[in-house]
Amino acid sequence: SAIDEYKPLDATTNPSLILAAAQMPAYQKLVDDAVAYGKKLGGSEEEQIKNASDKLFVLFGAEILKRIPGRVSTEVDARLSFDKEGMIQRARRLIDLYKEVGVGKDRILIKLSSTWEGIQAGRVLEAEYGIHCNMTLLFSFAQAVACAEAGVTLISPFVGRILDWYVANGDKKTYEPSEDPGVKSVTKIYNYYKKFGYKTIVMGASFRNTGQIKALTGCDYLTISPKLLAELSKEHVKLTPTLSVKEAQACNLEKIHLDEKAFRWHHNEDQMAVEKLSDGIRRFAADAVKLERMLKERMFSTENGK
Repeated sequence: SAIDEYKPLDATTNPSLILAAAQMPAYQKLVDDAVAYGKKLGGSEEEQIKNASDKLFVLFGAEILKRIPGRVSTEVDARLSFDKEGMIQRARRLIDLYKEVGVGKDRILIKLSSTWEGIQAGRVLEAEYGIHCNMTLLFSFAQAVACAEAGVTLISPFVGRILDWYVANGDKKTYEPSEDPGVKSVTKIYNYYKKFGYKTIVMGASFRNTGQIKALTGCDYLTISPKLLAELSKEHVKLTPTLSVKEAQACNLEKIHLDEKAFRWHHNEDQMAVEKLSDGIRRFAADAVKLERMLKERMFSTENGK
């Protein structure tokens, strides 16, 4: 309903959003269809639940695609974040499931955690299979550089979660938008990509307030929650872009190359990024487990008189 109201180009999902939606009465038909699909394929309990879970993500994605002109992002299980081959297989499986419901891969972005393994999975999916990737849980400049070098379609650098960390771990509790550490992080990434001609799209994500959004005007894409879109829709001010390709090309940044060792070192030097990446993976994994538990109850609790 929010998509119908605000008419975005693209939309994104993640395990937390799907878990919340799967518990709403309006979407029970999708849950039922996913459960029926998992049972139909058979196999062990675990396989049936996994198949039902993948199907549910795809069914939600397909519904969203009926309402937008662009692409929907669908996430690979966060528990595979350190398993390059596992992520590649799961991504291809999701694309096959979309194909079964008549959706081509050009309308899908596969979301992968921006671990070294995730970024390399993205490299393979893009180059060998033509599968477009959205690198999520991105907090460090090292992650952004590695994603650009891997040639992925899009990155989602997190703004709000970066701010959360600095507020929780520093003396300063409020920031002007231009001084916001999340805004500064995305600004640097955008400038680096544009200065050195990388094609990867920068899509600022995870906003806490409209000030952050306005401070990133001019960024390639922004993914914004319905709540913040509602606040923005009440404002009638002219925004001038704060980010531009011209300014980026004039900025003072040096090109760097990161192999695995250099990536791990540079990323590890950023305490915020290390903590927020691991925290984000744990949270998404926990919500995936909750979703599977819910599906398991639906699929098996009424059998055998249990």
